[in-house]
Amino acid sequence: MKEEHSFFIPHPFFGEVQEWLNWQHWKCCVRGTVPWVRIPPSPPENKAKVKGKRKTLGLSYLLPFYFASVGGFVLMRKKFLCAVLLGAVAVLALGFPRGGEAQRQQARRGQVCGDPAMSCGEANMFQPYDLQFRIPRNAVIWESEQFYAVMLKSVSARHDCEAHVPEDERLQAQSLFPRHKVFADRCPEAGTLYYTGTNTDYRFMAVYAGRTRAEANRVLAMVRATGKYPTANLRRMRTGFNGT
Repeated sequence: MKEEHSFFIPHPFFGEVQEWLNWQHWKCCVRGTVPWVRIPPSPPENKAKVKGKRKTLGLSYLLPFYFASVGGFVLMRKKFLCAVLLGAVAVLALGFPRGGEAQRQQARRGQVCGDPAMSCGEANMFQPYDLQFRIPRNAVIWESEQFYAVMLKSVSARHDCEAHVPEDERLQAQSLFPRHKVFADRCPEAGTLYYTGTNTDYRFMAVYAGRTRAEANRVLAMVRATGKYPTANLRRMRTGFNGT
C-alpha cells in the first residue's frame, strides 16, 4: 500500500525541486524492479511560519513597486512645480524690461532746459522760440523727457500752416516769467522741433511748468495771477527733434 504523506507544500519561491522520472522514454526498456524514482520534498514546516514567510515575501515583492509609484508621483509633482515656476519667471521677465534696457531707454530721453538762462547744448540747433533740450551731436530723431506746460494761447492753423503766435507777443510773455521758458511752435518742417500731446490744427504758446504735477500747479497759479491768460490750462507733453 502506498504511504500517504500530509506534507504542506510551501510557495514555489522557497526553492522546492521538481519531481523527475528516472526512466527512458521507451516503455519497452523499463525494468520491472525499478519502475520510477521520486525525489522527496523538503521536510514539513510549521504552517504559521510558512504563512509569515509568504506574507513577508509578498510585501518585499510589492514594496519596490509601491516606492516606484510613490517616487514617480513625487517626481512628476516636482516637474510640474518647476514648470509653473519657470513660466512665472518668463512672464515676469517679459513683462518688465531688463535693467540695462531700461537705462538705455531712459538715456534716450533728452533733459529739458526749462530755464531761459540755462545753456543746453549747441545754441545754433534751436530757434529763440524753441524749448531747448539736450540732443546728441549726431542724433537724427530724438525726443525729450516728459514735462508739464501751461498753455497760454493758441491760433488756428487749419488753413494756413504758417500761422503762429507772433514773436513779440512771446517775448512779452517771457518777461512775465523770467525763470520759465516761454516757447511756441511753428509749421513742422525737417530740422525743426515738434511737440506731442497737442492739436496739429493749432499753433500754441506755452510756458514750461516743470517735471512734476506739483511744480505745474504752482506755475499755473502764477500764470492765472497775472490775469492775462484766463484760458490757461495744463498739458503734459514731449518735444522732439526730426533731422530727416
